[in-house]
Amino acid sequence: MNWNQIEGNWKQFKGKAQAKWGDLTDDELDVIEGNREELIGKIQERYGKARDEAEKEVSEFERSM
Repeated sequence: MNWNQIEGNWKQFKGKAQAKWGDLTDDELDVIEGNREELIGKIQERYGKARDEAEKEVSEFERSM
C-alpha cells in the first residue's frame, strides 16, 4: 500500500496509527489527516526522535498496511 491510499483512507488507519504511536492524541491525528510530513514531525516532537528515525517508523507503518 502506498501513502496516497493511507492518506485517502485516514479515518480507517487513524486507529492503527494511534496503536503504534500511543502518545499522539485523537485531536493531533485528526489535524494530521494522513499528511505524512505532519505525522513525521509530530512523532519527532512527541517522542524526541531524529527525523530519519521518525521517517523510518512511518515507512515501516506504511509497509505494514
